[in-house]
Amino acid sequence: MDQGAYHIPVLADQCIEGIGVSTRADGTFVDATFGGGGHSQLILNCLAPGGRLFGFDQDADSHANILDDKRFKLIPENFRHVRNFLRLEGVRSVDGLLGDLGVSSHQFDVGTRGFSIRFDAPLDMRMNQHVGPSAADLAADYSVEELTRIMRQYGELKRPDKVAYAIEAARRNKALTRTTDLIAATAHLAPRGKENQFHAQIFQAFRIEVNDELGALKTLLESTIDLMPEGGRLVIISYHSLEDRLVKHFMRSGNFEDNIQRNIKGQALCPFEPLQRKALVAGEKEQELNPRSRSARLRIATRTALSLEEIKSQAA
Repeated sequence: MDQGAYHIPVLADQCIEGIGVSTRADGTFVDATFGGGGHSQLILNCLAPGGRLFGFDQDADSHANILDDKRFKLIPENFRHVRNFLRLEGVRSVDGLLGDLGVSSHQFDVGTRGFSIRFDAPLDMRMNQHVGPSAADLAADYSVEELTRIMRQYGELKRPDKVAYAIEAARRNKALTRTTDLIAATAHLAPRGKENQFHAQIFQAFRIEVNDELGALKTLLESTIDLMPEGGRLVIISYHSLEDRLVKHFMRSGNFEDNIQRNIKGQALCPFEPLQRKALVAGEKEQELNPRSRSARLRIATRTALSLEEIKSQAA
């Protein structure tokens, strides 16, 4: 499969510089979201013969892009399990980890997966189509309260309850099994001129819930504390505020509440140190060439010398 057509790597130069592969060319690195292999190939281009790269991706479509390089191994699993599967490979420490979150261009452009509002497709939205309930299952089984919750938390809609009641009303007459069914059920609520944005928010809410995207991200981030030695690099690209807020807080404080622990001298006790105060964004040229990059936010942090045990013991 053509990797360029599958997914153009976003903020590629900044990611490769950020992960620090040029200074640790014989180290061990992880591409937690392999996808089309674009970022992985760029990492391999900088790796020495003794270096290693592990890619993770639960989406079977991405496995057709496996790279023919003895330094590379693709692990077909959700990145939330990165620590356990690396241990099975005899790896307990990595020098850098890259995560390009969200849905790939390929997943949006292939209408059969149900990720896009542009296509009439099965209402699935699972990254791994062999695991867990689909979006259609949620649309059929979730109560109004549960639907309201995901529309508020993950869709960030102003009136999530109205969307929930509209879905409940529609499913009484017909099972919502296709993307067009979901759109039709909620079309009367869409603000004029913002119909696509409104439906995209509803789809986002279902997709995040179906795949437990935020839970998986939290587990991945927490696992890097034990995985990385001092100086290790954590590089994450986010595409919406829910993800970016978790990443920003974790890199700044080591937790998702952004509660910075301090010692008796007032010094911050954190497992990571952000390299920039603000997220990096794509330039105008990249945004023009790759529309997906327009919403991308890149954050990079370096592992400090502090362990969680030291943070807890030294906290005032």
